[in-house]
Amino acid sequence: MSRSVPEPHLSAWRAVLNVHASVVGRVEAALADAGLPPLAWYDVLWAVRRAPEQRVRMAELADSVTLSRGGLTKLVDRLEAAGLLRRQPVEDDGRGLYAVLTDAGEELLRRMWPVYSSVLREAFVGSISPDEAALIAAGLERAKAAAAAP
Repeated sequence: MSRSVPEPHLSAWRAVLNVHASVVGRVEAALADAGLPPLAWYDVLWAVRRAPEQRVRMAELADSVTLSRGGLTKLVDRLEAAGLLRRQPVEDDGRGLYAVLTDAGEELLRRMWPVYSSVLREAFVGSISPDEAALIAAGLERAKAAAAAP
């Protein structure tokens, strides 16, 4: 089996990494300029927000964000201390916990989104067509599924 990666795939991978770093850097700077918390806070709050009943088991939350489990636990500690999330025991699992979005967490999401979406529109949306976006999303979803396979 060949160990080489075809050049088009290497170029695509580098482009994914580079655009991610560039856009995330711009988002982080814009959030800081607006006096808002970092993007990781938004990502965790959004993952809880989109879950059924705006609550998600901590293990599932860890799988849906790009943080280590230890990093997620520390961040959830900070979000809980700030009143943005609360932990709630899982009824049928003595060790399980839900992360639950609070009203303050919902409000912070509302304040962060205009800043975040503005950077996305400027740095990403205007650079690729809707058809290209659909192709990119489909290809990256397949790659995500392949990466998650045992």
